[in-house]
Amino acid sequence: MNRTTPPVGTVPDPRRWLTLATVALAQLMVNLDTTIVNIALPSAQADLGFSNGERQWVITAYALAFGSLLLLGGRIADLVGRRRAFMIGLIGFALASAIGGAAPDFGVLVVARALQGAFGALLAPTALSVLTTTFTVSRERSRAFGIWGAISGAGGALGLLLGGMLTEHFDWRWTLFVNIAIALIAGIGALLFIRPAAAPGERTPLDILGTVLVSGGLFFLVFGFSNADTDGWGAASSWGMLIAAGVLLVAFVVWIFRARNPLMHPSVVLDRNRGAAYSALLLASVGMFAIFLFLTYYLQTGLGYTPTQTGASFLPLIGALVIAAQLETNLLLPRFGPKILVPIGFVLAALGMAWLTTLDLSSTYVADIMPPMIVLGFAIGTIFPGSIQTATLGVRSEHAGVASALVNTSQQVGGSIGTALLNTLAASAMTAYLVGHVPATPQVMADAAVHSYAVVYTITAGIFVGGALLTALLFRRRLRELHAAS
Repeated sequence: MNRTTPPVGTVPDPRRWLTLATVALAQLMVNLDTTIVNIALPSAQADLGFSNGERQWVITAYALAFGSLLLLGGRIADLVGRRRAFMIGLIGFALASAIGGAAPDFGVLVVARALQGAFGALLAPTALSVLTTTFTVSRERSRAFGIWGAISGAGGALGLLLGGMLTEHFDWRWTLFVNIAIALIAGIGALLFIRPAAAPGERTPLDILGTVLVSGGLFFLVFGFSNADTDGWGAASSWGMLIAAGVLLVAFVVWIFRARNPLMHPSVVLDRNRGAAYSALLLASVGMFAIFLFLTYYLQTGLGYTPTQTGASFLPLIGALVIAAQLETNLLLPRFGPKILVPIGFVLAALGMAWLTTLDLSSTYVADIMPPMIVLGFAIGTIFPGSIQTATLGVRSEHAGVASALVNTSQQVGGSIGTALLNTLAASAMTAYLVGHVPATPQVMADAAVHSYAVVYTITAGIFVGGALLTALLFRRRLRELHAAS
């Protein structure tokens, strides 16, 4: 394979660390918006007067647009130039956030969220591809991806914290308006620090058919899982969408082997290590949903925490994640490689989830909740940096945008699967518990909820064990072998 590392003696970009700060801020903004609005939903619903059935679309609209357009966004970045694509993504995301924050009714809010997702699908892979092509020295690249991995893992928890604070102390609309300030700072940084690399000299046409196939396939995949969460797996709209997704994605795979200028070159995913990395990110994202969503439910509805207290409860997890990410990328990954470290991260995650199954309504934060959170923080901080770095290692510069988009696609699809699958399993476990505990008093209902969370934690621990086995088998042994193969 072709490697992106420049010839020996090439001077690194002197603005590279400021470039990292700029694109990391943009990535944090995109990650925040996957969860920051969740806590604000009850307030938004009371203000705009939409129903419980409509409420899901505030989340789903963002997920659908973001998940289905990521590969297109990555390809656009490769074609038009990364700084230009980055600025378009930032401006669009900020405008969409302003529209959503000022929304006079439910329809405008949903449209704004969809626009956020669309511009986020351009912004996220562009930001990562800028990082991939800026840091070419192995040691510095590891440090940069350690920071990036920490942001990717912590973004959801930070969104809960910030969303809770803004909703509780200001107004739900500020969960959207805050993006304007973040985008403004990142935009100034982009103009000052991101090198205006030109688009490829020989312009290749956009693969229209490939774009339609993969965007349609990902749309139906995310929509199908979202629909299964609300209407059930037996609904024709659920399995019909998932079947359509499978057909379109298979057609896309067939097409990229035949097209002259495919949207995604097959070499991006056929490499064994990149395939392992994308698999790790998908499985980790399935499990992270259980950590953030069900722990939030437990803390707020079970223990009566306020939104701000709930968000603050995740701070030990974030701290452990950041420490683990830096230790891995600076000390451990160069020595042991992802084949050892990523499976260890999955094992730690499985242990942390198993620990959470012991929680009940009498559990205390310091003794019972914080310790497994710290273990899970170390686990996520061990899985993400090595996986993200490996997922973009050795990709040719002209394919960096698409390879970066696949990182985000893996996380988005994993989150969608987690939403539908784990929510369904939790509902089934709660129903089964209530059948054996009649009458359904408030105490029984609370116990049933905690039982359903424990079932989800057990299943998620099993998913993490599967991730450990899969990545141990797929990854090559040492990082130097990754470089040799790229």
